Amino acid sequence: MSVHAETRPLVTPLPGGGSGLTVTVEPMITGTFSSPAIIGSSPVGRVGTLKLLQEARKEQPPIPIPAFLIRHPKAGPILVDTGLHPSIASDPSKNLGRLGTWFYKPDLEPGDDVSAQLRSKGIDPGAIRLVILTHLHVDHASAIADFPDSTLIVTANEWRAATTGLFPTFRGYRRQQIDHAFDFRTVDFEGEQVNSYATFGRTIDLFGDGSIRLASTPGHSEGHQSVIVRLKDQDMVICGDAIYLADQLEAGSDLPGLMADPHNYRRSLQEMRLFHQQYPESVMTPGHDPAFYESAPEKFT
Repeated sequence: MSVHAETRPLVTPLPGGGSGLTVTVEPMITGTFSSPAIIGSSPVGRVGTLKLLQEARKEQPPIPIPAFLIRHPKAGPILVDTGLHPSIASDPSKNLGRLGTWFYKPDLEPGDDVSAQLRSKGIDPGAIRLVILTHLHVDHASAIADFPDSTLIVTANEWRAATTGLFPTFRGYRRQQIDHAFDFRTVDFEGEQVNSYATFGRTIDLFGDGSIRLASTPGHSEGHQSVIVRLKDQDMVICGDAIYLADQLEAGSDLPGLMADPHNYRRSLQEMRLFHQQYPESVMTPGHDPAFYESAPEKFT
């Protein structure tokens, strides 16, 4: 399937910045997958498609699918990732396809999708002006269709990976989720707008005020990015799947079984680990760690 959706480059800084501004962040769990645990942690590192399909035949524990609401004092509510589409509660194959439904084994209760959770927080989904996508794998991009009026920010490398090449399902993508005539904007971590921040080699200051930064963290997928936000007293890194489980911040832990580029993954992981060591008070959110989200507060301030 070819993709007809088009993108334009994102021009930064975006309007809405201001000196000393801080944000709050609310994690939202938008259902679960019971996909092979080896995706997130594998004693041998990256494994092949055959091994993943074999593991998918076994019973697996559910893992949370998070999205994040950032409340910015001037730019308004911003979403990081979209979680699972509400249709998955009744007909998952419509959104994930039959193979994806079998492989991921999704579970979503009515009212747990991002749009419903936003409404419960008093936010009309149509008021979300920005959606930052860490990457375009099915669990992060599933509900893009619910945000037709938003500007959706993704890296140029990730868009290319998701929309070209053979067998997108086996690389974690479903093109139907992203093939909409929406306002997709791409970032490229090259050029004058790119600077280092702390231990991260390539970041983009989204509003020019340090309140929200995009960080290049490829490896899990070709164009993965993470989001660094400034809370009141410390930074928070929304790691996406650059850190699948919290213990991967520690040296010697198992690497994921699913990595598009193991070399780049290790480089990104090292930047994460160094940040964690140098700023232990900062919050770093793992992509799918049940223990982390079970104990996480409703709001990080």
